[in-house]
Amino acid sequence: MAGHFIEWGGLSAKAIAPGAQLRVAWGEKIMLSYVELAPGGKVPLHSHPHEQGGICIEGAMEFTIGDETRIIKRGESWMIPGGVTHAVRALEQGAVALDIFSPPREDYK
Repeated sequence: MAGHFIEWGGLSAKAIAPGAQLRVAWGEKIMLSYVELAPGGKVPLHSHPHEQGGICIEGAMEFTIGDETRIIKRGESWMIPGGVTHAVRALEQGAVALDIFSPPREDYK
């Protein structure tokens, strides 16, 4: 990635599940993922070795981490240790989130 500033609209979107797409930028040790979820869009239950934290920028989503499920709204955040299963489903207005991964996910580059 060239430069120090990110223009999300200029990056290619990658579909990761029906109704879910992301754009990514990364450095040596972290990755930022700008995630857009259509109304009802889902990222199915999964896990990965990367630590993941994030913040809901717009809308609302039902988020399951391990055995806990919550409604996450604009301004609310999460932290997921590596290896913990999690899933998300956008509510009726859809959602936009920023996820941070460490280390960067090779499968998202």
